[in-house]
Amino acid sequence: MSLDEKLAIGCKAAELRKAGDEEGASRLLRTAPLPPYLAKVAKEKIGVDFLINGGWNLSEAEAEFGKDWLSK
Repeated sequence: MSLDEKLAIGCKAAELRKAGDEEGASRLLRTAPLPPYLAKVAKEKIGVDFLINGGWNLSEAEAEFGKDWLSK
């Protein structure tokens, strides 16, 4: 996903928050890839279930760490 696409998601999420749609903003933000370093910290500090059940886009973390990085 390009930086412009990520920025567009962030701007749209900000608009949703401003309109009072916190749930919609959170859902939209999870469609943008979670940066690998944040995914790694979340896995270590919060747990794998948070990442799996939260619906996070982990495509960049999988590209960097491998498809099986969550189970390692």
